[in-house]
Amino acid sequence: MPHLDAERFLRDLNELRQIGAYKTGVHRPTYSPQDMESRRWLMERMAEVGLEPSIDGIGNVYGRHKGPGPQLLAGSHIESQNYAGWLDGALGVVAGLALARAGLPVDVAAFADEEGHFEGGFLGSRSIIGDLTEEEIDRSRNRTDGTPLREALAAAGLAGKPRMQLEKGRHKGFFEMHIEQGTQLEKAGLRAGVVTGIVAIWQWRILIEGQQDHAGGTTMAERRDAGLAAIRLLAMLDQEMPRACGERSTWTTGRIALDPGAPSIIPGKADILFQFRDVEVPVLERMERCLRACVQESNRRERMTATLLNVSKATPALCDPAMMAALDAAAAKHAPGAWQRMPSGAGHDAQYIARMMPVAMLFTPSIGGISHHWAEDTKEEDLALCCRILADGAEGFLKT
Repeated sequence: MPHLDAERFLRDLNELRQIGAYKTGVHRPTYSPQDMESRRWLMERMAEVGLEPSIDGIGNVYGRHKGPGPQLLAGSHIESQNYAGWLDGALGVVAGLALARAGLPVDVAAFADEEGHFEGGFLGSRSIIGDLTEEEIDRSRNRTDGTPLREALAAAGLAGKPRMQLEKGRHKGFFEMHIEQGTQLEKAGLRAGVVTGIVAIWQWRILIEGQQDHAGGTTMAERRDAGLAAIRLLAMLDQEMPRACGERSTWTTGRIALDPGAPSIIPGKADILFQFRDVEVPVLERMERCLRACVQESNRRERMTATLLNVSKATPALCDPAMMAALDAAAAKHAPGAWQRMPSGAGHDAQYIARMMPVAMLFTPSIGGISHHWAEDTKEEDLALCCRILADGAEGFLKT
């Protein structure tokens, strides 16, 4: 079995967290000076373990193994959400380095903008499989300050660099290690999770048209308040969705924007962003039917119109059975009775890489389930344990 240097793995993780350090977390938004410094740091570490490092025109950092195949691919991302955690993404990349250092035939990748600082999201993993067009790059803007993606790439020194694509047939499979970003493992007293699949996110926009009017002169009986209609519709959805959902389905109202949004004006319009997630398409389809039925019922009850618009429908990415079995065996060896299989409720680069090769993911527990916040953390002994599981699982899969 591979000899994993757990001490060096943890040292690399803690060294990386010093770049863009914020409280106990990090602030490394995509293409920021801190993000680019972390990419240069990563290329130096790749060279140290014998990989051939490069960075492409979208910011993907790639370390190519020099030896004969069959090769594996391992990695994740190293930019962060704003003022967020030190492990989200970085864990998978540094774990990939640890596999390479242990002598496994692994290419290591850090994909750009998994965190979606720019419109479109998953820029790096989508680009590397050929799913990101030049036209989309032209259109994309930073979600926080509106900076065009082309300008951000130029400022980061990436303008004019070619964008790489994965070589077909080179890799037997892709492994991504990640924090759970939830409480399932911690609540069950478990130390590792073998991921069965990555949820699809179906995004929706609900527009409600009421009547803007004076908050004092318009009686309650006369009002067509789009804000109240929005609240009633969302309450109905929260009541009805449990009849349609699966065991691990989630649904979220990410935004309610009222127009004009003034204290003394009855809102004439409501603009709602709504999403639901599951790993099974039949469940997603049931949830869509429930959403449509609730919108229809709202239109029957209210004196105003709600219009439902689909924004996007992703496809669930199921993990490869042979790769899961290899991780199962490694988890049973290193954490007997302290691991389980589980779905991923969050999106990951692996869901795009799955379009080109088999994929598998391994989860570590998240303390308190906290993620996308600087307080995000995992016990170092759990990090080291899961890296050993990942290495043995990768070795076992190579032998199949």
